[in-house]
Amino acid sequence: MAAAFFCGEAVAGAWPMAPGETQTILKYERQTADQAFDPSRRRVALGARRDESLSLFVEHGLTGRLTVQGKLGVTRGHDPAIGYDGRGPTELGLRYAVLRTDRSAVSLYAGAIEGGVGRNAGYAAPGVGGADLELRLLAGRSGAWRARPVFAELQLARLDRRGLPDEDRLDATLGLEPRRDWLLLVQAYAGRARTTPIQPRWLKLEASAVRRFGPWRLQAGWRAAVAGQESPIERGPVLGIWRSL
Repeated sequence: MAAAFFCGEAVAGAWPMAPGETQTILKYERQTADQAFDPSRRRVALGARRDESLSLFVEHGLTGRLTVQGKLGVTRGHDPAIGYDGRGPTELGLRYAVLRTDRSAVSLYAGAIEGGVGRNAGYAAPGVGGADLELRLLAGRSGAWRARPVFAELQLARLDRRGLPDEDRLDATLGLEPRRDWLLLVQAYAGRARTTPIQPRWLKLEASAVRRFGPWRLQAGWRAAVAGQESPIERGPVLGIWRSL
């Protein structure tokens, strides 16, 4: 199953990296918005805004259970009030596999994030935010559907933020390999900021396809906000280049 499901485990964080193995993901994301969800969750006009980022994610297997991961990048964008261009958020943390079987994995992640010059939260102004601490629980399960490899993963996270309200997040991923060297992904990103009296909330959906070329993989997809409260209705492409070392 591990060999047949190579593409799936490469994107599912619940599974640890093998000792000495490294994976890098160079990703370009572009999000635009001209509407937002108001406190009553209705769509209202928003001054046109654009946010772009180019980030590098790296994870490396230290032991059979412990994986170190980090992320850095650059970002730029503008809205009617402000423009920005510079360093994006920087992340560093450790992921520990509490449980690993032939088909299932459960891991715990702890890490730190240093905010960048751009939008450190989609509902906040550029540059707002500082150092954050993140705790995350990841659970994944692989199997087969009509003789083709599939996997599902769920991640629950709590962010203790500086300069921004604390956040709760829920991320879900469903992956299917319709044929050899191809992976189709459907992902959901939901969250809420712990503010009063109104909590910004968001739900974004992303669909993408990943094609493997030996140790390389190319990803192309689209992400869009479909529900929320006090948050922008963002949409745009996601492009990635993955490399296993």
